Amino acid sequence: MSNRRSGRLAVALLTLIFAVPSGLAQKKNSEKTQDPSEKTRNVKPELNKAYKDWLEKDVAYIITDEERKAFKKLQTDDERERFIEEFWRRRDPDPDTDENEYREEYYERIAYANEHYASGIPGWKTDRGRIYIMWGKPDETESHPSGGAYNRESYEGGGSTSTYPFERWFYRYLPGVGSGVEIEFVDPTGSGEYRIARNPDEKDALLHVPGAGLTLAEEMGLSNKGDRISNLGGVGMPNYQREQDSPFSRLQILADLQRPPQIKFNDLASAVNTPVIEDNPLNFDVRVDFFRQSDERVITAFTVQTDNQNLVFKDSGGLQEATLNIFGKITHVSGRRAGVFEDPVTTRATPEELTEAKERKSAYQKAVALAPGTYRVDVIVRDVASGATGVRHVGFVVPKYDTAKLSTSTLVLAAKLEGLGDQPAVGMFTIGNVKVIPNVSGTYHKGTPVGIYMQIYNAGIDQTTLRPSVGVEYALMKDGKEIFKAPEDWRGNSDAGQRLTLARLLDSRSLNPGDYSIEVRVRDRVSGQSLVQTAKFTVLP
Repeated sequence: MSNRRSGRLAVALLTLIFAVPSGLAQKKNSEKTQDPSEKTRNVKPELNKAYKDWLEKDVAYIITDEERKAFKKLQTDDERERFIEEFWRRRDPDPDTDENEYREEYYERIAYANEHYASGIPGWKTDRGRIYIMWGKPDETESHPSGGAYNRESYEGGGSTSTYPFERWFYRYLPGVGSGVEIEFVDPTGSGEYRIARNPDEKDALLHVPGAGLTLAEEMGLSNKGDRISNLGGVGMPNYQREQDSPFSRLQILADLQRPPQIKFNDLASAVNTPVIEDNPLNFDVRVDFFRQSDERVITAFTVQTDNQNLVFKDSGGLQEATLNIFGKITHVSGRRAGVFEDPVTTRATPEELTEAKERKSAYQKAVALAPGTYRVDVIVRDVASGATGVRHVGFVVPKYDTAKLSTSTLVLAAKLEGLGDQPAVGMFTIGNVKVIPNVSGTYHKGTPVGIYMQIYNAGIDQTTLRPSVGVEYALMKDGKEIFKAPEDWRGNSDAGQRLTLARLLDSRSLNPGDYSIEVRVRDRVSGQSLVQTAKFTVLP
């Protein structure tokens, strides 16, 4: 009986074993015979043309990689509409108004580029169109639409040559790119399509013609045209005289111009009203200075300074870098927003210089023209690497400069004070033709020069010399006692009109550690008016 049951069980198992593969085989055969066009496919729905054009045409130059990736992940048109609305809001310079000035100007730039820079392809696709759309109208433009005879600038090597049509655009300052940005566009084909030049010789139509279009050094036999390609000017000297013309600097500027313009630090903007950041605080100092621009406008300079030892440096391509994000909001006493500023500040040092770099300070400055009145500035600073964050709320009064009264700007004690010479007067810390980096903390190590900078306004004119007649002296005070006094030498130090500039360095090598104050005493010999400006500082060992 047991043998029969065992035999039946074995037959059942064999039937089951052979039946399963047979079923699978039939399924596989049916799949092979199925028409591929009848199979269901996982097809990602194609983006609506309007949204595709917005992404690939409208904002192609200004959208960040992160924003592009986020937009492509959206599933519905409602999500895309909200994204686009938020995209423009982040770039709105004044969110308190109904208009988005940035968006309106941006589409005006596209229209201008299409009208003026088209050359067989739409204007927005050309190099000139791209730069114009991203960065706006240049501050200065030099155009050579026909090319032809050209006398090189001294920094280009001098000499005469013939050029292709070219243009030179100059921007005084571009956020994230730098100050004094110069861009050349060359049309080597004569078709009207100007392309951005990678080096100053791209416009030279005689570059490859032996013995023609030589630089001064080539004419004297000190170099040859081959040296231009290797960036040597002969006898081992560079073929460029400006740092911005070096190959690496040019490539860096071109790379920076390719990046989308910086956008707002929204997280900082939302946190600026926080009274204090208790978790991981970052200490920094804020200073506000005033310089007269006109009867109704005053240049108000906001300077932010941090100690590098409080920052976290990280390796970036062999260099140690620390980056701060800075956001500030200026509000009138009426509650009206008067301005916003925001920028990243990066401090770099080689590994060997890191210890010394941490002993220094990082400074940032934003100058805004404001009308006289009472304001408040809210500043928030964040260390990108550590997340350490600090907030400062500073109230200030923009002075009204009476044209009938002797007056002065803020007395600035500077960490660095130097004339610009022939350099363009643009960028941070530039006041007139002087670069002034304020020492916001007011502390100096013994031996470090103390910079003193101030402007005097509305000085009376001596009818004999037709020049302002003002007496100025500097007095150094300690514990209320005068320990040093010196008159100001005006020779070569006066500006045009009724404005005078005081700029000098005070030697601190003879000063003992302690607290000091500097008094600048001004007396107008014509009107008899006088005033005194005072600033305090500390000398450390």
